[in-house]
Amino acid sequence: MQKTVAVNEAGLRIGEDHPNAKLTDGEVEMIRQLHEEGVSYKVLAEKFEISKGAVAKICRYERRGQYLADFKTVPVLDCE
Repeated sequence: MQKTVAVNEAGLRIGEDHPNAKLTDGEVEMIRQLHEEGVSYKVLAEKFEISKGAVAKICRYERRGQYLADFKTVPVLDCE
């Protein structure tokens, strides 16, 4: 079985397709939107169960700020 994933210019997985991603792309966008509306880093960190530092980096586009360059197909392991 195979899956199509988003990659950056170097061909590395980005966003929710990265194997270490703890948040979906939708959650990242929600964090940014809520912060723009005035919700504090502390409240967002508690709601999404991540550190305040991670929230700050997401809001400043230091984390999860890469641009989609292409898609590639990768194998999916069947764990059943």
